[in-house]
Amino acid sequence: MTRVLVTGGGGFLGSHLVERLERDEHDVVVARSADYDLTHLDDTARMFEDADAELVFHLAAEVGGIGANRANPGRYWYANLAMGAHVLEQARIHKTPKLVIAGTVCAYPKLTPVPFREEDLWSGYPEETNAPYGVAKKAVLVGAQAYREQYGLNAIFLLPANLYGPRDNFDLETGHVIAHLIRKMIETDERGEDVVLWGDGSPTREFLFVEDCVEGLVLAAERYDGPEPVNLGAEKEISISELAGLVADVTDFRGRIVWDTTKPGGQPRRSLDTSRARELFGFEAWTPLREGIERTVAWYRAARTAGVGEPRSA
Repeated sequence: MTRVLVTGGGGFLGSHLVERLERDEHDVVVARSADYDLTHLDDTARMFEDADAELVFHLAAEVGGIGANRANPGRYWYANLAMGAHVLEQARIHKTPKLVIAGTVCAYPKLTPVPFREEDLWSGYPEETNAPYGVAKKAVLVGAQAYREQYGLNAIFLLPANLYGPRDNFDLETGHVIAHLIRKMIETDERGEDVVLWGDGSPTREFLFVEDCVEGLVLAAERYDGPEPVNLGAEKEISISELAGLVADVTDFRGRIVWDTTKPGGQPRRSLDTSRARELFGFEAWTPLREGIERTVAWYRAARTAGVGEPRSA
């Protein structure tokens, strides 16, 4: 049994990881923002003192969709950079045996050739609407590599694709793409209205079911100890237009989908090369997109009926 600290352990990805670790009979410390503000070094130090962990997963982040990124560029840059820097420094001070850091696909350059390979991470600037967030996370990668080189800290850095699944953030301003579409279509359908979506639907994305991502995190923690970043994805690219049609089908949406081309659509294409994860620690995603969306819709409908379908806080 290992004592494990999970930052952001009360959030979407974190809660699923905590469940998996507890099922594997680890002693898990769940760090929530209500207890520790990781943008403050003193709080981060107190968290490490309280946890006394052998393994740390740093999942805490401040993030949202295109609208939230446009509204909060300074906050997202500062919060994610500060949290990453503080966690790295305290892991060094406390001689943490291993640190697993969750990065973001938003760190990749706007016009990265598809599929995104880890070697292309520095070949350009990220897409403008989420660049402050992506740059902050990429700086944490540099910090992890620097701390490894100077202090011998075993910090690994993973780059998950866009996540979705039960317990996602369904807030219409800050939620992830699939969760946003599910809630918007269900609520709009109940009002008998058409649904209006940003952009023209042409950008593509790759989506990773949350339980698949958890498997990747666990495998990497067990089997990978290198300095290079590693993609976690499903290797399935889909346009936002096709995705909207799929979500409409699963939710039985009866209205029209209207595209507001005065609004941005984000990065033109996103899809990951996951061969490094497969070769280094045997990771492959297994959940088909439609199945994952069906499970997410079922969870959201049940949570909404029970009155617990509000966005989660890490």
